[in-house]
Parts: sequence; C-alpha cells; structure tokens
Amino acid sequence: MTIRSLSIAAFVASSLSAALAGQPIVGNLPNPAPTPIYREHAFDIETGMLWQVGNYTDIDYRLVPTQFAWRSPRWFGLDLDNGASISVRHRAALLGTWVENGPESHYFGFMLSPSIEYWNKAQTWSVYAGAGGGFGWIDSQGVEGGQGQDFTLNWFGHLGLQRVINDSLTLRVGTMFQHMSNGGATSPNPGIDAVGFTVGASWKF
Repeated sequence: MTIRSLSIAAFVASSLSAALAGQPIVGNLPNPAPTPIYREHAFDIETGMLWQVGNYTDIDYRLVPTQFAWRSPRWFGLDLDNGASISVRHRAALLGTWVENGPESHYFGFMLSPSIEYWNKAQTWSVYAGAGGGFGWIDSQGVEGGQGQDFTLNWFGHLGLQRVINDSLTLRVGTMFQHMSNGGATSPNPGIDAVGFTVGASWKF
C-alpha cells in the first residue's frame, strides 16, 4: 500500500470516528444570526376601554373593544446607523366590542391598517403607531342618539409601546381612537367617536 493510500485511509477512518463520536469533522460553524422580530409574523390580542368624545351624540358611550390582529413581516423599512430600525408591516384585525354603556350591546367588525414600528437596536422595546379602517355590524336599536342602522363603517388610530418579554411573547400598551358611523346612509347619522387605552400581548410565529 502506498503512502498516499495510507493517508487517505487514515483520513477516512478519523472522519468516521469523529462522526460516530458526534463531533464535527471540521471546525465549529458560527451560529446563524437570529431573525429580527419585525421580520416574522405576529398575532396580537388587545382589549381596553374607550369613552365617547365630541358632539356626534348626547349618549355617553363606553366601549370595551377586543382585537385579534395579525401583523406581517416587514413590508418595507429603514435600518438606522445606530442599529435601530423603522418597519412598516401589514395589519389585519377582527374587532369585537362590548357596548358597556349605550343603547346597543355589541359590535363586530374588520379593520385593515399599516403598523409602523420603531425598534431599538437590541429589539427589546418598540414604539408603534397606525391608522386605518373597515366595516362591521352593530345591533342598532332605533333610539334617538343611537346608531341609525346595523351596518357601519369604522376607522381608528392607535399609538403605543411594546416590550419584549421572551423569545415569543411581547406585551403592548397604548391609546386608541375609534370612529363608527354609517357614512350618511341614515339621517340623522349620530356616529360614535371614542378614545381610551388598550393593553394586550403579542406572539411571533
């Protein structure tokens, strides 16, 4: 057997031995960088309390909205020189609202909006904002100052903070403005303008 053959045999034997022992044949490869949180899907659950403002109606509405929302990975954004980032994501939400004070009792709707998020370099906290709208149905009662029909349009704006708790869980707290009306389909069209707070949690997937 030649020296070259002996060398090849020795290399194969040592490689098999290392593989059987569970050791890498070559040096350790670096761990891949974790995926930024804003480049993953997110599922949010939020609730809170909103109070009637403005002069659309004399009824002192109080609303308890609950949102089930999906946010997409970053659609587009900007990575800043200090390591922070600004991301714009798609957001779609199902809205279920308990009318805690008012002639109606519930509202169910759907909303679309962007989610604009500033993330710090360490991705431990974020400021978020967004505005959008959609449509839904309320159980109108035909009373003065109440909603004129079941089908309504809605739009909203919100602003808040997110705090990362662990690899999958993020807590959210913010303020929200909500408008609901039928777009002039009935006269009068009182509508609801309400503002308040929201709290919730988010899971990435």
